[in-house]
Amino acid sequence: MNKLLVITVLVALLALSAESFRVPRQTDEDQGTVAKVTGTFKTYYDSAVNTASGYLERIKGLKLEEKAKNFYDDSATAVSTYAGIVQDQLVHMFYTQQ
Repeated sequence: MNKLLVITVLVALLALSAESFRVPRQTDEDQGTVAKVTGTFKTYYDSAVNTASGYLERIKGLKLEEKAKNFYDDSATAVSTYAGIVQDQLVHMFYTQQ
């Protein structure tokens, strides 16, 4: 019985140590069609993301947000001024006839 236990432990240790010596397969040579298509799409996706990130960095460098905010403020001021003038003209036109 003791010999059976010793043999079982030795076989288990041999199996565990043999698993650690396995060499992984090279997947570049044995790629299937799905793997090639997936790899191609991933490459195109990564390229598109990198290009878009580059464009965003260039746009941030131009400070377009600040320019747009200034343009909006100036436009809102001008529109509110002219809207006030039109409102005064309409009030004057309708209420001066009474």
